[in-house]
Amino acid sequence: MNSIANPHPKSTLVNGHNDPLLAEALTKVSPEAQQKSRAKAQDFEAMFLNSMFSQMTSGIKGEGPFGDTTGTGAWRSMLTDEYSKSFAKSGGVGISNDVFRTLILQQANRAG
Repeated sequence: MNSIANPHPKSTLVNGHNDPLLAEALTKVSPEAQQKSRAKAQDFEAMFLNSMFSQMTSGIKGEGPFGDTTGTGAWRSMLTDEYSKSFAKSGGVGISNDVFRTLILQQANRAG
C-alpha cells in the first residue's frame, strides 16, 4: 500500500489525511485481497487516463516519420495506453486511492 509511515496505529493516511475507518477495514481484509484491490484500482485509473489521453490526442494529425497514415492511429492508441499505465503506476491523479478505499470498505463490510 502507498501510505506514509503513520505514528497513529489506529488510522491510515489517505491523501494526506488520517482515515481510521480505512485502518479498521484493513484489519478485516487479507493482505492478498488488499494487493488485488490495489492492482484493480490502479487498472481502473489507467483505463480512465487512457480515455482522457485518447480524447486529448484525437484531433492531432500525424506528423513526423509516420505522417498521416492509417498506421498512425494504431500507433497512437498503443502509445496512449502505455502512457496511461505509466501515469497510473507512478501515482496518477489520485483516483486509484479512492477506488482502493471503496473496495476495501466494501470487502470489510462483507467480512463482518
